[in-house]
Amino acid sequence: RVTMAPAFRISLKPKVSDSMTHLMVDFALERRMLEAVKFLPVPKAPEIDLAACLVADNCITVSWRMPEEDSRIDHFVLEYRKTNFDGLPRAKDELHWELIDYIKATEYTLSGLKFDTKYMNVRVQACNKAVAGEYSDPVTLETKAFVFNLDSTSSHLNLKVEDNYVEWDPTGGKGQEKIKGKENKSCGGAPSPKRTSVGTRSSVRGSRDRFIGESYTVLGDTAVESGQHYWEVRAQKDCKSYSMGVTYRNLGKFDQLGKTNSSWCIHINNWLQTTFSAKHNNKTKTLDIPVPDRIGVYCNFDGGELTFYNANSKELLHTFRTKFTQPLLPGFMIWCGGLTVSTGLQVPSAVKMLQKSENGLSGSTSSLNNTA
Repeated sequence: RVTMAPAFRISLKPKVSDSMTHLMVDFALERRMLEAVKFLPVPKAPEIDLAACLVADNCITVSWRMPEEDSRIDHFVLEYRKTNFDGLPRAKDELHWELIDYIKATEYTLSGLKFDTKYMNVRVQACNKAVAGEYSDPVTLETKAFVFNLDSTSSHLNLKVEDNYVEWDPTGGKGQEKIKGKENKSCGGAPSPKRTSVGTRSSVRGSRDRFIGESYTVLGDTAVESGQHYWEVRAQKDCKSYSMGVTYRNLGKFDQLGKTNSSWCIHINNWLQTTFSAKHNNKTKTLDIPVPDRIGVYCNFDGGELTFYNANSKELLHTFRTKFTQPLLPGFMIWCGGLTVSTGLQVPSAVKMLQKSENGLSGSTSSLNNTA
């Protein structure tokens, strides 16, 4: 596009013939100037190489190529947006595009994503120094992972629950029982879990009221019924006691994780002294390893495995092996402190590798393993 500016018009000096019969404007200089201008063509739309795209470890690597060689390309622009539809992007009920600008290579990795939808649309455009081209045809990549929130409707009254965070609230319970003469002053009169017993259990049933008594428990609101899933848990540094694991729906409102034959967990107790143990069916195995600040939980429902990892180093902490016969709910116990649960995570590649190597070893089953 060429635009005439006012200064350009003023600079023209017409020539008049001697007889005043002709008035001529000489554009020779302007012609030479325009011929010297180098115009850049609009770049063609890139082509995303779907076979070279990779979705792993909550990262997406997008790879693309130009339909023909173009040395005048300066950079690329990548756009992506989450969706629950497996087809082309839809104009209605869709999230807005997120933009990554000034990409110099023909590949880019989006990292640290939370996969709280099943798919993601991506598209790319090429840009030179003058103009951006058309976007590539969008592609849809599968990004689904296990997503759940904490179920506040069934949590203990002494637990304050917000989405994926739970903390101990000593003022939440009304008429809470106290052990005579042994009130814990630092935690609002709650008895130490180290001195608790299983006590009376509610009958097995499909629905469950709030957890009460000394079962300071909250469950996830989404069940695991098949496949492989992964989530992570981080405890506050001053947390006195907490557990994490899975359970069948029949966990009674008085029951504690790991003290029934239908729940599996690891338990950390920082009351008086630190203990780290695995629990199932009221049996305990002490884990003689440091307690990490962030713990990964891997559940292979079809393979009958529940494994706990150091989420930072991916070091194996403990594995339960069994045969799951009912849907599983993530379960958490907290006393004097808080827990943050991270969901929407894929099974890390390092965990998959450890699972393969662990399954290849003989005699690695734990004394707490069983068939339930």
